[in-house]
Amino acid sequence: MWTTTYTATTDQSPAAVWAALRALHSGYTPSADSDRFELHGPFAVGTRISLTPAGQDTVESVITAVQDERLYEDRTELGDVALVFRFVLTPEGTGTRVDHTLDIEGPGADETGPQLGPAISADFPTATAELFVTAAAGVR
Repeated sequence: MWTTTYTATTDQSPAAVWAALRALHSGYTPSADSDRFELHGPFAVGTRISLTPAGQDTVESVITAVQDERLYEDRTELGDVALVFRFVLTPEGTGTRVDHTLDIEGPGADETGPQLGPAISADFPTATAELFVTAAAGVR
């Protein structure tokens, strides 16, 4: 397995960050350069999501964990590896700490992870900043 985590904090509440996370994963796009998500059902475990990263082909993911205002996780199968994306929201003072993690699992993870993982996770700071801007704007 290969893993990386990006951590950032905001003065926004967990409820505001959670609402922004739901909005982004339900199709809200804050800019033309944002990844595009299309939710195929409720924001719940088992629902499929079409994800189109900026400038790339669409991939299909499935939501694997949802705990309101605490945890979101989805899984994308790519050949002999799976990409597991996780957001953990932790109250911190009057704001929120967000841990954005990518785990690459499966038989090819030890070989593929070090090549693919850094390229995928390179945009975590930008994606997290978009999350915080969306939360501050009160997008629901």
